[in-house]
Amino acid sequence: MEREEKMPSDPYRKAVFTGTFDPMTLGHLDVIRRGRLLFEHLVVGIGVNPNKQSLFSVEERVEMARTVTGAFDNVSVEAFEGLTVHYVRQIGARVILRGLRTLSDMEYEFGMTLTNHKLDPRIDTVFLMADAEYSHVSSSLIRQVARFGGSEALQRFVPEELVDRVLSKASSAEGRLTVAQAGDEK
Repeated sequence: MEREEKMPSDPYRKAVFTGTFDPMTLGHLDVIRRGRLLFEHLVVGIGVNPNKQSLFSVEERVEMARTVTGAFDNVSVEAFEGLTVHYVRQIGARVILRGLRTLSDMEYEFGMTLTNHKLDPRIDTVFLMADAEYSHVSSSLIRQVARFGGSEALQRFVPEELVDRVLSKASSAEGRLTVAQAGDEK
């Protein structure tokens, strides 16, 4: 059942939280929960990054994000390709929402914000600091915990609805990696 989206009248009341979300973490979900309270409408924009080897396909990431954000009536999830500012402009928003975990995140995000502002000065970026509980969590850490830590460990970092999928995908990716490594050794 599709829910009807309520579109904000002011483009500054609509924000876009972008990322690869491969997989979505509790830290991502924390930013979404808090961000949706700041804006009339929050779009989770799942980007296609050709430079990253993804664990999940973009379709799987969209479906998983919709699963964990389904209870939020002012949050929608979409995939996009290309520059974030082009996507934000295309959907009629004027705000990019970003989560910050560490000082190194701030350095990276500062550069991206300056670039985005140069590309479109009408688009602003709003930052939310990660909850201390999630400030160390990254998607690469999740993949490692999934491969070696199991279900109980993984539940500390990803939404419960995604644990089995992440475990399954991580173990099948590990199997593909092992087969590929064996082929390289010949």
